Amino acid sequence: MLSAARIVVKVGSSSLTTRQGALDGDRVDALVDALAARRAAGSDVVLVSSGAIAAGLSPLGLARRPRDLASQQAAASVGQGLLVHRYTAAFARHGLAVGQVLLTAEDVIRRAHYRNAQRTLFRLFALGAVPVVNENDTVATHEIRFGDNDRLAALVAQLVQADALVLLSDVDGLYDGDPRKPGATLIPRVADPAELAGLEDRIGGTGSSVGTGGMATKVEAARIAAAAGIPTLLTSAALAGAALRGEQVGTSFLPTGPRRPPRLMWLAHASSPRGRLVLDDGAVRAVVSRGASLLPAGITRVSGEFAAGDPVELVDPAGLPVARGLVNYDAGELPGLLGRSTHELAAELGPAYEREVVHRDDLVVLPR
Repeated sequence: MLSAARIVVKVGSSSLTTRQGALDGDRVDALVDALAARRAAGSDVVLVSSGAIAAGLSPLGLARRPRDLASQQAAASVGQGLLVHRYTAAFARHGLAVGQVLLTAEDVIRRAHYRNAQRTLFRLFALGAVPVVNENDTVATHEIRFGDNDRLAALVAQLVQADALVLLSDVDGLYDGDPRKPGATLIPRVADPAELAGLEDRIGGTGSSVGTGGMATKVEAARIAAAAGIPTLLTSAALAGAALRGEQVGTSFLPTGPRRPPRLMWLAHASSPRGRLVLDDGAVRAVVSRGASLLPAGITRVSGEFAAGDPVELVDPAGLPVARGLVNYDAGELPGLLGRSTHELAAELGPAYEREVVHRDDLVVLPR
């Protein structure tokens, strides 16, 4: 952590707000002080901040986080401005500008949008600003969204090619039981997710009445980042300064996999498949074992409503997902192409039909 040149830090709603849902200025200032100190030490810092919906509750007279989507979006539209205004003022004390970056899953699934987001963030680094990232709750839907900012933070860490991810919450680390009860022990280090087998029931649930995440979502985010080669630290917002100074606090998740192209991580973890392509056994082997593109000849069935460029799930003959990719055809075009070679299709329909259904550069194999 101490040597990381670029760090993504995520903070949850309950770490920024009072019990009534209003922003807690002292908490915001303490967090910003810790981030600014790391920034002054020479690291690029990205803040993934929850809190927009929570900050909008009190001004709208809402006693608790609403359940319906429209009210959540209304609260976010009020709270996001308050949240960024507070961050802008806090970072200004350190001579730092803030750049607001609101993302939706739909924005970053598609290649052009993904590249735009990446360019914006890199340009903010070059200009010396601190990106503050949040999901765009005002337009996100239940069907197309990240679901929680823990997962968003893991994916942003991939997007900006971060050297470390820090997940801040109300708890100072991962415990083998409820930390509020006697006997629970802090787990200081996780070298392999298999070490957490059997703990799922004890780390589940949401963290607070104003947020959507809990310890389970943080562990999943840590797994996503660690699998992509990014070391992750899980600790409390109160220990943010110590964590960013490289002190031994919280629970460290060691990298478990190699660095992967960031866009493939978005595809694997942020996309919502619009349809399914059923592959024959030969196509499954070609895609999974040989890293080949998916051609029409290897597809036996198509389901769903999707357009060219949408994410689709690739499944084996038994219906088990084996990969996910961006399809090059509309759903209505594919039935007439199945089981046929690209050369045959090109000869009959024209050279445009010689393309792959899913190119290997737009495909990620899923763990089985």
